[in-house]
Amino acid sequence: MSIEAHALARRTVELPALAEKRRALDLSAFPDVVLFAPKRHNDARGCFSETFSLRHLATLGINDDWVQDNYSLSLEQGVVRGLHLQRPPTAQAKLVRVNRGAIFDVVLDMRPDSPSFGQHAGVELNARDWTQLYVPEGYAHGFCTLEPDTEVIYKTSRYYSPADELGILWNDPDLGIAWPVDPAMALLSPKDAVNARFAEIGPIDWGQ
Repeated sequence: MSIEAHALARRTVELPALAEKRRALDLSAFPDVVLFAPKRHNDARGCFSETFSLRHLATLGINDDWVQDNYSLSLEQGVVRGLHLQRPPTAQAKLVRVNRGAIFDVVLDMRPDSPSFGQHAGVELNARDWTQLYVPEGYAHGFCTLEPDTEVIYKTSRYYSPADELGILWNDPDLGIAWPVDPAMALLSPKDAVNARFAEIGPIDWGQ
């Protein structure tokens, strides 16, 4: 991993209660989750950036085959999407970036054989820093918008499969995620509002 990626990986969101939560870890505790920022060239006209480059991703140890781009627009601050994942045989890696606005992005380790199983980390992604987050297979993922009119674009390594998708309740108290929104004010889809608790998700065989 490059020096640039290592430096960014330490820039996790500093929320007052985050360190007190039982399962919250610094993003550096998940070495296969990579935070990085593509170069952006600014001048009087605006900017130019290569937002996706297989060659650059390979230097960070990321070698997935990307098959699908997803886009979401969240009109309000406090929109929560997640936590989502797909189990094998259609498990997905994700490459997440913010095109406009900002999000508090969460990864949750769902690999039963991992020393960090059931633990999570949160990091801010925003259009100002131009950061991207690589989430490998084996993690649930979700985010909360920090600004109105936030646009999120993310690539996946496999196509969406309703038969294999799983959802985990975003505010499950057993996870202790310090979301930056009052639960009474969070905006969720009807589907995400009734996701299963973490303890209700049986062990997933990731074939690793």
